[in-house]
Formats: sequence, structure tokens, C-alpha cells
Amino acid sequence: MKGNFYIVQNGTLQRKQNTVYFVNEAVKKIIPIEKIHSLYCVGEVTVNSKLLTYLSRKNIVVHFFNYYGYYTGSFYPREYLVSGDIIVKQVKHYLDPEERISIAKEIVSSTIYNTLRILEHYRKHNKDVKYEILKIRECELKVNNTKSIEELMQREGESWKYYYQTFPKILKFFEFHSRVRRPPDNEINCLISFLNSLLYTAVLTELYHTQLNPSVSYLHEPFVRRFSLALDISEMFKPLIVGRSLFNLVNKRIIKEENFRRDLNSCLLNDSGKRIVLKEFDERLNLTVDHPSLKRRISHKRLFRLEGYKIVKHVIGDAKYEGFRMWW
Repeated sequence: MKGNFYIVQNGTLQRKQNTVYFVNEAVKKIIPIEKIHSLYCVGEVTVNSKLLTYLSRKNIVVHFFNYYGYYTGSFYPREYLVSGDIIVKQVKHYLDPEERISIAKEIVSSTIYNTLRILEHYRKHNKDVKYEILKIRECELKVNNTKSIEELMQREGESWKYYYQTFPKILKFFEFHSRVRRPPDNEINCLISFLNSLLYTAVLTELYHTQLNPSVSYLHEPFVRRFSLALDISEMFKPLIVGRSLFNLVNKRIIKEENFRRDLNSCLLNDSGKRIVLKEFDERLNLTVDHPSLKRRISHKRLFRLEGYKIVKHVIGDAKYEGFRMWW
């Protein structure tokens, strides 16, 4: 099975014939391209067009992060599953207000459902999150009555606010008061931001292997320089992938104070911290569950692609879209 490959060090990616090397002052390492599903350049990595042409032939998506660990962009190879008919229908569903809000409501409802599943787990383990669960359920009830995407985003934003209010009650280490993004001001906000970026790129990689155009979305507005459909799908998986990864890293003391560094007014992961988070994230993606309709075990990562397939079936009229909801 192909997997993700992560480069944390600074250096250069080089192609020599049909072999790719990572090179810096200390190492020259062969990159096993035939075993790679997607490539993450978390260190400062130099590439050239010769290399990108080769990776494009192999249908390998490359994601880039800067020195501070912030996601900067992706190399998205020429699509090999192009379908003009599906793209036209995908856009039509965006342009039709009723169709768009129908899909967007399903995304938000599924996101809230998954959030509640995670919080119910911690309530059963004697965490005092009952108040937040009740408030999130109120948000859930309001979703069906929303009339606009803006109002729907507000409802989702409220549910995330109450979700983050549970963190001080669930986390055993590190202080957390509120969600701060740009830049993250403490260890927990740093972890949330980094894991959110990793999830977005993982979803984007899976969308590349569908016939969907990743820039045409339904909940988030399509903007220049972002693949907003990946943002839509990521929402539903944040409780499962980001939340569980973070709680595991912190509560089991897998990640500690020495894995972070302060930079002006921000808190960032150092190289050891990035490696720890990447390992946890990759293990989480590769966990498998029994799929009720496919009748076989599939990885969490493959669930992202299946979500894309469900949207394809919806826009071509084969089956009504139902967002991902944890069943285990």
C-alpha cells in the first residue's frame, strides 16, 4: 500500500533518471517514489521543474510548509481523471442556491454529529462537558432552519466555539483558553493549526483521485489560491482526525514543552515536535474500520476519497449526498 512521505529537514529534492534523492549537507537519501501516495515537504525543500514533471507522471501530489510550519501550497499534478460532464454538474449545484445549501447543511450537520460523538466519549469518562454538549445540540437543531450559507457558517462557528470550550476540561497538560489562529499563541493552538493543515492536504490528495474539481465547494466560498472543496470535507473529519490526534498527543505526554519554540508572539513546533505530530497523524490516517456498505476494512484516509465519490453520485443524480458520520 502506498503511503505519505514526510521530509522535515531542509535540503533539495533531485531527480536522476528514474530515481529521486533528498540531499543536504548531512545526507543523500533515496526517496521510494513507487511507494509514495503523497509527499509532504515540512522542511525548507528546493525542487526544480525536472523533478515536478517526473512526480506529475507518477500522479504524486506534493504539499509544502514553510519554516514556521505553516502550509504554503501544493503541487497538484495535471488531473488524470478529467470529466467535463461531472465538473459542469458540480458547478451547477454550486450555482443553484437550493442545491448548494442542501449539500452545505449536510456537511455542517455531519460535522456537529461527529463533534458530539467525540464529546460523548469524554462525558462517559467523567469529563464535565455536559453543558457544551447541550449548547452544540442547540446549534444542531438550528441547522435545518437556516436560509443562507452565511447563517449556516455562523451556526457551525458557534458549535466549534463550544467544542473548544471543552478543551481545558479534557486536556491534562498545557493551558488553553480560546482558539487563536494567526499566529497560534500557545501549544494547543499550534497543534490545532498544524493538524488542520495536515488534514486539509490529506483530503486534497484524495480529491485528486476523483473526478471532482477541488476548487468548487458548497459550504466555503470558492476563492482564488485555495482548494475550498477540501475545506468542506475536512470539516467533517476534524473531530475524528484532529481532535483525537491532539488529545492523544497531549494527554499521553507524547508531545511535551521541549517540542515547541517561541517566535515573537507565536508558538511553533520545532523539528522534533513536527516529527512527533506527523507520526501521530500518519498513524491516525492508516487506522482501519469495518465499512458497513463496502463490507471490508478501510483506512481513515480512504474515507476522504469516499466522501468525494458520494458528492460525485449526488451531482450526477445517482444518490442523495449524506455526509460522513462516525458509525463506530
